[in-house]
Amino acid sequence: MSIMSVLLALTWPWSLQALLVGVVVIITTVLCKRSSIPGLPPGPRGLPLVGNLFSMTKDMPLVFQEWSKKYGDVFTVYMFRQPRVVLNGFRAIRETLVTNADVFSSRPPTSILGPDQNAKGLILEPYTPRFKEQKKFTMSALRDFGVGKRSMEGKILEEVRALIDVITKTENQAFSISRLLKNTTSNVICSLVFGSRYEYDDVKGNELLLMIEQTFSTKAFDLLPIAFPAARMIPSLKKATERYQNNQRKILQHIREEIAKHKETFDRNDIRDFLDAFLLEATKREGDQNSTFTEEQLVSLVRQLFLAGSDTTANTLHWAVLFMILHPDIQQKVHQEIDSVVGPNQDPSMEHRSKMPYTEATLSEISRMAATVPMAPRHFTTSDIFLRGYHIPKATRVEVNIWSVLRDPQLWPEPYKFDPTRFLDGSGKFVRREELILFSMGRRLCPGERLAKVELFLIFTSLLQRFTFKPPEGSRMPSADGVFSVVHSPAPFQMVAEPRKKK
Repeated sequence: MSIMSVLLALTWPWSLQALLVGVVVIITTVLCKRSSIPGLPPGPRGLPLVGNLFSMTKDMPLVFQEWSKKYGDVFTVYMFRQPRVVLNGFRAIRETLVTNADVFSSRPPTSILGPDQNAKGLILEPYTPRFKEQKKFTMSALRDFGVGKRSMEGKILEEVRALIDVITKTENQAFSISRLLKNTTSNVICSLVFGSRYEYDDVKGNELLLMIEQTFSTKAFDLLPIAFPAARMIPSLKKATERYQNNQRKILQHIREEIAKHKETFDRNDIRDFLDAFLLEATKREGDQNSTFTEEQLVSLVRQLFLAGSDTTANTLHWAVLFMILHPDIQQKVHQEIDSVVGPNQDPSMEHRSKMPYTEATLSEISRMAATVPMAPRHFTTSDIFLRGYHIPKATRVEVNIWSVLRDPQLWPEPYKFDPTRFLDGSGKFVRREELILFSMGRRLCPGERLAKVELFLIFTSLLQRFTFKPPEGSRMPSADGVFSVVHSPAPFQMVAEPRKKK
């Protein structure tokens, strides 16, 4: 069967699309000079010219995990003729990102929106002195504005109170909590970055949330034209990519407007938030042509803080509510522990966490099952290396399948079963598991890990302190099957929040 026959036999909405795919494949193959590289780990055989492209249009983490059963924890796939080494399983990922961090800590080249292609924030920045300087500043600034301190707890609890007020007004009526949770987590980021928050009915705030939601609902395959411009010949991919890029331009414009406001009121003796801290650092380096503290770098940093710190945490909380609905017995045990440790009248605090092992175990199991970020951002080798007997050359793209660790039956018996006792010992004490790599590993560990954990604990315990979550009366239980895009999120569902009686 010819390659064109294979393409036309695929399940595409229109035969014209299949024809265009074939044309794109031919063009890309002619333009792409790179061929198969000897010594790379073996992997699934792909189609001529396109490689494994069409197999990877499905839910990639699941596909990669299935392939690992045949090809091992380290294998190679091809996007057209570009190889990508895929890592599955805790040992392979730790060996690569921690033991061999000197080689595997960088990022591949990528074009970004904006006039300064060097302004890649933290997530997209290669492992360079620029990255180290920006990460050091970001971590220091976040600490200065409360991350890891009691003052941050106060900001989070302020948002929780606003959330509880809105939920209370539903008065046992069915509603979706997804957008409300995103309001809460995005406002936490807003308070850190902008020094302000949005009311839940604020038009501009809701526009920002919608843009963030649309960003995370984008399928990876929809962005194929960014890596392979010839794919723009396919109408649906061209449209999806343009929609994504227009969305990002709006987010960037929103951030630039906030920066302009801060510049107008900037006072180096009154540093109010992350934006001010960055502007102060930039003023110290005025005249330095090599300074990395540029306005475009600030725009990229803030965009990434919002995207990584709002939608992902809100999605995990959305999963938390879902699992409480699906497992009322576990919800009841969490209620009992909150009642005994926190009580009905005081706010939860991070000081309570060590006294609440069952709640901590439940949150860990929620995070494992949610697997909100199932694939880590792509890595890139900075030199040749031999890994498990295979030759991985310099400038190879590396995919890290976090999902394969969180759903590994060797680590978690019955991995699709929700069971908080995985994180408890025989005496009921909480047990940390190093395999719970929610924020990846090594030098590119997510800088927002600490804030996310504080938010999850305080928001979850505050909600369970006040409400019992149930399905609407007479309705079917919601599904525990998730939806894969940039993040792994619950399928939409309606719920009821029944106020708990104070005892």
